[in-house]
Amino acid sequence: MKAIAYQKFGNTEVLQTVEEIKPSIQSNQVLVKVKAVSINPMDWKIRKGEMKLMSGSKFPKHIGVDFSGIIEDPGTSHFKKGDAVFGVVKNNMKEGALAEYVAVPSSLVWKKPAPLSFSEAASIPIVGIAAVTALHKMGEINPQTKILVNGATGGFGMFLLQLLKQKDAHITAVTSTKGLEYAQKWGANSVIDYTKVNVLTQATTYDIIIDLSGKMGYANAKRIMKPKSLFLNPVPQPIDIPVSLIKNLFRGKKHVVILSSPSSKIMDLLLSAIDNGLQIEVNKVFPFEQAVEAYQYAEKGGFVSKVAIEIN
Repeated sequence: MKAIAYQKFGNTEVLQTVEEIKPSIQSNQVLVKVKAVSINPMDWKIRKGEMKLMSGSKFPKHIGVDFSGIIEDPGTSHFKKGDAVFGVVKNNMKEGALAEYVAVPSSLVWKKPAPLSFSEAASIPIVGIAAVTALHKMGEINPQTKILVNGATGGFGMFLLQLLKQKDAHITAVTSTKGLEYAQKWGANSVIDYTKVNVLTQATTYDIIIDLSGKMGYANAKRIMKPKSLFLNPVPQPIDIPVSLIKNLFRGKKHVVILSSPSSKIMDLLLSAIDNGLQIEVNKVFPFEQAVEAYQYAEKGGFVSKVAIEIN
């Protein structure tokens, strides 16, 4: 089978199309013929060596975490050959989904909602799971809860804004000019164009700030946080985890790190939200033969929602 792999850390030029043996499944796994893979920032952070403490430095490495496709071999699972599914690889630091076939635990695979395309379904797991985790970290939310979502119209924001809307939260979204329309469509009560307004200079303060862009930071966010409030950090540095836990004991403005992992409970909530009208947008779809171009496009940024790669 064809797969995308790399033999050293680096930019997109290290990505290569290689021929590999089609994987065989273990007792708890299913074999999926991959139809689409979505791109996440984690992909290139691992590839560039920014996470080598967790990923290790053994090569070749593969790329891509969440995928959709058709069950080729259901093994002993409840799936049937031919079922349309989506899922996530077990170890995103070591494995990759960007290949013609992938063997994964059946517990990390779910039936694809019929109305969704394969690219849309492949866009669910990583950002959807992170958005639900963030929602849980926020605690009790009501229409008086003032929430600021910074960097609001990427894949994570697409899910989070709509989940918050279903909770009737009061949402302010910070995004680019091209993202304003999407932020409003996905549920923001008010929008701020960061190319024209610096949210940190505004008089409004918030109960919850979530920094999806990773560019604001807790030190800056404190200026617009209420005395008792939360700053949610989905892109923490390793040091943030122990430091925030200790310092939160002594401060009203809490710095909360978001670490997410897939579970059937979270996925049930996501699939219910999709049934209730949560929309998934895919900004651009590339063919497998243009995987390098897809990553170049995604890493440049400046687009709304998700980017996917389709495999015929």
